[in-house]
Amino acid sequence: MTHSAAPLPEGVTLRPLHAADAESLARLNDAAAPAVPITAPADLVRLLELAGLALGLERDGRLVGFVIAMQPGAAYDSENYRYFESRGVDHLYVDRIVIAADERGTGLGAVLYAAVFSAARGQGRLEVTCEVNLDPPNPGSLAFHERLGFRSVGTQATKGGAVTVSLLAAPVEAGPRGAAIGATA
Repeated sequence: MTHSAAPLPEGVTLRPLHAADAESLARLNDAAAPAVPITAPADLVRLLELAGLALGLERDGRLVGFVIAMQPGAAYDSENYRYFESRGVDHLYVDRIVIAADERGTGLGAVLYAAVFSAARGQGRLEVTCEVNLDPPNPGSLAFHERLGFRSVGTQATKGGAVTVSLLAAPVEAGPRGAAIGATA
């Protein structure tokens, strides 16, 4: 399935994330729990240091969305990342993607994924991988990822059995195209 470009909405900027963004990232991230784990600013800085791709979306100077993704071979101790690494498929792993509650449904998730697929394409990756919660359930995210061409390649219990996830993969060539880093409306 090939998708059209995801243009940046007026007034939205896509930019690289930096350690100085940690406090804003933590607020945005933690407001999205349980879809993503609550994460301290210092731990988000560590994720940014490990990331192969870390992008934020700003509207009027306010961070309204972000994505953090890992390349193969990262020194990252996530159960889900390790699952995808064990498959032996060259991939770009989306550790987390978050959109502010008041911005959901505006196309910003598609903008971030267009940037992820563009980066994966540029790196020569075969797949983009991620996981979505099955328990606690996140049906909206599952439907969104399915529309982008993701398919389940497995499930696993994580966090000592407290969370069950669907492990998803989408071929890079079938993924959305669009927004470039630093692009403006």
